[in-house]
Amino acid sequence: MGRLDGRVAIVTGAGSGIGRATTRLFLQEGASVVAADISADGLSETQTSIEPTDNLVVQTADAGSEADVTALVDLAKSTFGQLNIVYANAGILGDSMGLADTTPDVFMEVLRVNTLGAFLLAQKAAPSMIAAGKGSIIMTASVAALRSNAGGPAYAASKAGIVSLAQTLSYQLYGTGVRVNAICPGLIETGMTKPIFDMAEARGSKDKIGQLNPTRRYGHPDEIAGAALFLASDDSSYVNGQALPVCGGLSAGHPFSIPNKS
Repeated sequence: MGRLDGRVAIVTGAGSGIGRATTRLFLQEGASVVAADISADGLSETQTSIEPTDNLVVQTADAGSEADVTALVDLAKSTFGQLNIVYANAGILGDSMGLADTTPDVFMEVLRVNTLGAFLLAQKAAPSMIAAGKGSIIMTASVAALRSNAGGPAYAASKAGIVSLAQTLSYQLYGTGVRVNAICPGLIETGMTKPIFDMAEARGSKDKIGQLNPTRRYGHPDEIAGAALFLASDDSSYVNGQALPVCGGLSAGHPFSIPNKS
């Protein structure tokens, strides 16, 4: 406990899943948090799930809107006096259509929310962190950024862009004390993946989700939140410009068939 004592964080996509779990964990570890999401209902559920505290502020925001992201950074600084950590977690799946069926509008909207959203939060937060001489910028990418067959064209491209952003920005912020890293989750049960899990449950095959990775199960939001806490804290003081897979081993191979266990 207390690994983030005295620090201030922004978490986007905090209305469900990974963002909600991370908001809760950051608060438990001593941080003050501005939790943002485009869904007011989701934010209300997040707030209700957490014991009342003056260290939490919730704010509706579109992660891909420059005005909204600027307002989030201003809110964190005006409310808590500083900004030390940002977690650009907001994202959309778009759809799982193939090459022929993905429209330009869908493709660009996924990039706007997922990739531009991460860029904007890093860009607007960096000056405060540079002035302080220290900070941690975290982004949610995906195992789909590291290998094929883990997402549709728009989603995979948007997440690959986040990995490249983390690498590039770590050098853009050379010598400032500000670190930039990405987390690459595997299949996690969240609001975004709910249709996949609902479909599997309707077929009676939910227990088969994740069977093609070595851990033989899907992941939980708390497991990604734990990785975010590591990257936000001084425990990862020498980790910079990295894409950290948290995927049960999915990114370690090409699981098109289950290996013979004999």
